[in-house]
Amino acid sequence: MVDSCQGVPKHRHMSSTQELISSHPPSYHRFDHLEKITEGDTFLSSKTQFTDSEGKTSFGMSVFNLSNAIMGSGILGLAYAMANTGIILFVFLLIFIAILSAYSIHLLLKSAGVVGIRAYEQLGYRAFGRPGKILAACIITLHNVGAMSSYLFIVKIELPHIIQGLVELPDKLDNMPWYVDGRYLIVIVSVLVIFPLAMMKRLGYLGYTSGFSLSCMVFFLISVIYKKFSTPCPLEEKHSFNETVHNQSIHNSTDDMCEAKLLTINPATAFTIPIMAFAFVCHPEVLPIYTELKNPSKKRMQNVANISIMAMFVMYLLTAIFGYLTFYGNVQSELLKMYSKKDTLMLCVRLAVLIAVTLTVPIRRAILQLFFSDKPFSWVLHIFIAVSLLIFVNLLVILVPSIRDIFGFIGATSAPSLIFILPGIFYIRIVPEEEVPLKSRPKIQAFAFVVLGFIFMIMSITFITVEWMTRGTASGGH
Repeated sequence: MVDSCQGVPKHRHMSSTQELISSHPPSYHRFDHLEKITEGDTFLSSKTQFTDSEGKTSFGMSVFNLSNAIMGSGILGLAYAMANTGIILFVFLLIFIAILSAYSIHLLLKSAGVVGIRAYEQLGYRAFGRPGKILAACIITLHNVGAMSSYLFIVKIELPHIIQGLVELPDKLDNMPWYVDGRYLIVIVSVLVIFPLAMMKRLGYLGYTSGFSLSCMVFFLISVIYKKFSTPCPLEEKHSFNETVHNQSIHNSTDDMCEAKLLTINPATAFTIPIMAFAFVCHPEVLPIYTELKNPSKKRMQNVANISIMAMFVMYLLTAIFGYLTFYGNVQSELLKMYSKKDTLMLCVRLAVLIAVTLTVPIRRAILQLFFSDKPFSWVLHIFIAVSLLIFVNLLVILVPSIRDIFGFIGATSAPSLIFILPGIFYIRIVPEEEVPLKSRPKIQAFAFVVLGFIFMIMSITFITVEWMTRGTASGGH
């Protein structure tokens, strides 16, 4: 779906250095000829158009594509974020992140318009040479690894629930069968489904899953809204929580367990902005979508971005509000986990979401293209990198106790880099001073944007680290 880019229809292309994996479900761009940009390239006119590729995608389809890119697994953590901030603060922060995401896309489009580049990594190359390209590619890779981890975490959590619902196993058994152990299931899914997909040199057919992925999220949202009005509070059945009370930090007393909080601050609040940032990351996909836009212009593409962000903002807000108002302070960091395993509707939702995320996490060739771009394609390298990354991601998902930690870490590191820091730096470095002076208002704003990104990153990492240490101390004390 996490958090954070979605798949798009088959007619889009895939940059060979664009992704290692989908940060939200995958996009398919192919701009291999762009990788040959040299040091001697000169700046193009600010009116540069991408004339080597005729855009054929309509405005509406481009909105759909970018909406797919934004929508990810982060949507499952937003109700938890609201529970840890309160409704008022959550709405304010969500609006704030959405506006900043739109401004960030504005900076990317301005930078791309100057040099005629439509790949995020190549903007890094233009700004700082090969180190800039490597930095951008590594940050995208980190984000995509986090996204893939969040998808497999959903498999780890939800697939056992689906199996239990289908075979009607009791919720509590002294020795649960191995086939409802999420640790075994993610390995099986990785071997039988994800690895074969990763071995395919061309993944364009997976573009057909993009519409299904977004449809799953709409189905998920409708179900969350419906369950709000059909689920009593307090809950008739007790949910078994895998996370400790201290980990959640938000469990209320029996008297106010069904009371909505307008403003809440607690240790878990540190995860709120990272979860939101993770949910809005789509920036590596903006330029390829711009390339395919019919009658492209920066204003037209900015309108595509604004409408897409607004649409996803509405979906995120509705999911968070109705999810929170169903479970209040007891909501967990993966919303689907809260619903009964015996509920037929939610079983269908789980199954739809599970299929969507399973089909959209194949390994990409970013590392091959980044470090071995001058060499012919090698199956040995391709298989070695795919296997190594799958092993790493599986170990990460098995060992990490909560999907919240993945949302938090990726949302505090790669997300602010892709949304705030890199677009601002690219704009300052790429747009020539003859066109926009260094002391002009646009570049001062871009510099302030970069500073804000660093502040956000440092604060988030600090608060999350403190929360982790506090949690570890408390666990050790029991």
